[in-house]
Amino acid sequence: MQREELIRDGLLLALSQRYRDDPSQFLVLSKQSLDSALMRGVVADLRNEGQIEEQMRGVIRLTPRGYRKFRNDPLAYSLKN
Repeated sequence: MQREELIRDGLLLALSQRYRDDPSQFLVLSKQSLDSALMRGVVADLRNEGQIEEQMRGVIRLTPRGYRKFRNDPLAYSLKN
């Protein structure tokens, strides 16, 4: 479960940085990421929670709801640094 949390937190961090720069900007996941069942599961969970939207498979961005949740919830790995 720890690996999934790190992937989720890293993805949310990348998406939140893009959202701050331009909320309409999408992130294109690499083929390697799309080939990972773990990454696909994380993306599906975030989409089902309403935190991200997917333009097409592997092209995602944070929703306003997802950005608010990200800002209010500290990242697990950021507490260790």
